[in-house]
Amino acid sequence: MRIFGLLGEKLSHSYSPMIHAMLSDYTYKLFEKSPGEVESFLKSGSFNGLNVTIPYKKTAMAYCDELSDRAREIGSVNTIVRREDGSLFGDNTDYFGFSYMIKKSGVNISGKKALVLGSGGAGLTVRAVLRDFNAAGIITVSRRGEDNYNNLHKHFDADILVNTTPVGMYPDNGRSIVRLREFDKLSGVFDLIFNPDKTELLLEAEVLGIPRSNGLRMLVAQAAKAAELFSGVRTDSADIDKITGVIRKKAINIILIGMPGSGKTTTGKILADICTRQFYDTDELVASRAGKSIESIFNEDGEEAFRNLETQILERVTKLSGAVIATGGGVVTRGENRRLLRQNGTLVFLNRPLRELETEGRPLSRQIGVRALYEQRLPIYKQWCDYELDCCGAQETALKIKAALLDNV
Repeated sequence: MRIFGLLGEKLSHSYSPMIHAMLSDYTYKLFEKSPGEVESFLKSGSFNGLNVTIPYKKTAMAYCDELSDRAREIGSVNTIVRREDGSLFGDNTDYFGFSYMIKKSGVNISGKKALVLGSGGAGLTVRAVLRDFNAAGIITVSRRGEDNYNNLHKHFDADILVNTTPVGMYPDNGRSIVRLREFDKLSGVFDLIFNPDKTELLLEAEVLGIPRSNGLRMLVAQAAKAAELFSGVRTDSADIDKITGVIRKKAINIILIGMPGSGKTTTGKILADICTRQFYDTDELVASRAGKSIESIFNEDGEEAFRNLETQILERVTKLSGAVIATGGGVVTRGENRRLLRQNGTLVFLNRPLRELETEGRPLSRQIGVRALYEQRLPIYKQWCDYELDCCGAQETALKIKAALLDNV
C-alpha cells in the first residue's frame, strides 16, 4: 500500500486528508512530529511521499537527496517524493499554489510595493512568486530583522500585504500582528491561513473594503500539484476551484440569527441532523454556564451579565468548524459579536412574521414588546446576514438552507 501524508508539528486543524481524498485514491495520513523526531522520520519513516508544513519547510531540505530547481532557488521544500531507490526528491508546490491564489484574486501585483509578514519557508515562496509577478519592491518583515514590527511605519505605503505567519490561526483566533487602518493604499491582502475562514486580518480588510483572500485556494492548488507528483494524476483549474468550494462548505459554520421565537433552535437541530453536523445553541450554553435559565439571568443579574456570558460562549463556539449554531435574538446588539460570528461562519437571518413570534420565556420580548424589539433589530439582522430566509416551517426552512448553502458537499 502506498502511503502519503502531511508532516508538521501541529496538525489538528489540517484539511489536507480531506483534500487529497478528492484528488486521488491513495492513503493520506497526518504525521505530527516534534522537532527532535523529524530527522529520524525523514530518514526511516514509512511513507512514499509527503507534504511538509509549518515549521519544517526549511528543515526538510537538508534530508532530500535531490531538489527541484524551484525548491533550490526558493530555499524551501513542501513536497517530498520517495523514489524507487529510496532517495528523497524535494519540490516546492507552494509556488504553484500561491501563484494560483493571486491569479484567482484578480489583484494586480505588477509595479506594486509588497509587504511580506514572516521570513519562514512560506515567506520565501511568497517572495519568489511576487518577484515573478513583477512586484516593484518586496519587503520582508520579521521579529528581529532590519524591517520589523517596531518600525513597520516605514512601509505604510505598501500596496500588497501577505501574512505568512501562523498569527491568527486556529486555535489562536482573533490575533493580528498589524492593523490595516494604518496603511494608506492597500489594494490586496492575502493571508495564507485557512482556518479560520476569515482571520482578524481578513476581517479588518473586509470592513475596509480591501480585496482579500485566505489560504484555502492556495492549499488546494498546491495539494493538486503534489498529487500529480505522488500519482501522476493531473488536476485542472476547474476541479481545483470545485474542491476549494466543497472544502469551504464543509468547514464553514452555518449560524442562525433572528428574533427570539423565530425558530432558530428547532430549525438548527433539523439542519444539523440532515447534514450530519454538530449543533450548538448559544442560549442553552449560556444557561448551562450560569446554572440557571435565561429568564433568571435577566431577572437576577441583568442583561449586561447575560451579554457578557453570551460573548464568552461565542468566543469558544465560533472557533469550531462545520457546525450549525443557533444564536440568541440579541446577539446583534454587540458589535464585537459580529467579528466572532463571521470569522468562520455564514450568517443566515430567519425572518418570521411578527404575529408568529413566541414570547414565552423570552424576557426582552415581553418587557419591551415584540414590535419595538423587531424594529430595533431588523436593520442589524439584515446588515449582518449573508443570507435571508422567510421562515416557512422548521423542516422546510432547514431544507432551503441546505439547498442554498450546503448542497454538493
